Amino acid sequence: MISVKNLCVQVGEFRLKDVSFEVPGGHYAVLMGKTGSGKTTILETICGLKKVQSGTVSLNGRHMTHASPAEREIGYVPQEGVLFHTMTVRDNLSFALEVRKWSQRDINLRVDELGELLGISSLLDRTPFGLSGGETQRVSLGRALAAKPSILCLDEPLSALDEDTRGDMCKLLSEVQRMTGVTTLHITHNASESERLGDIKLIIAEGVVRSLPQKTGEFPGENSTDSQATETKTDTSAKMKAQ
Repeated sequence: MISVKNLCVQVGEFRLKDVSFEVPGGHYAVLMGKTGSGKTTILETICGLKKVQSGTVSLNGRHMTHASPAEREIGYVPQEGVLFHTMTVRDNLSFALEVRKWSQRDINLRVDELGELLGISSLLDRTPFGLSGGETQRVSLGRALAAKPSILCLDEPLSALDEDTRGDMCKLLSEVQRMTGVTTLHITHNASESERLGDIKLIIAEGVVRSLPQKTGEFPGENSTDSQATETKTDTSAKMKAQ
């Protein structure tokens, strides 16, 4: 579970103020919003990459507001990618496990498991150089999942992909979440991703996060009416004000 309460974060001239929302354990939440709306700042704060001015971040019932990124047990796929291009795909997947002192036997088993799960077994002995966009994102997802995190944070993971590849990756993300049960927070500006993936749909506009009904088929803009995006006070919705 991800629980954010009254969170305030300052990044340069941009400020998020009184952020509050929850994602129940085992759900796939998608947060939509325009460029500059604060989506990435929210995600990075949850991952421990941004300093919190006030408020709280709790993960799986544990207060983690000022915990280090490593302590949070989050798998994170940043928008810009995280692969080591001088290492093989196998070594990229192994890296986090070696840092955590897994045995070589367990590392080998986990890498093989990820290869099967993500359809990248044939890529394990290649370097990331020359991989397609979809292949690169599958490997990045594998790195994030390697240590079996309880929470997965995805920062616009499909934005650079063509439509067909994006569709394939949506199917993969949905299947991986179903099989692993990992609590997922996925940010995007693409309404079709939200429709295909999110059992919880949120949108940030004019500093307010609203929950969206299922199967809206729309991406409400900043001047949307309440009939398009209904603000609620349930555990699976959120309200956020940013200045």
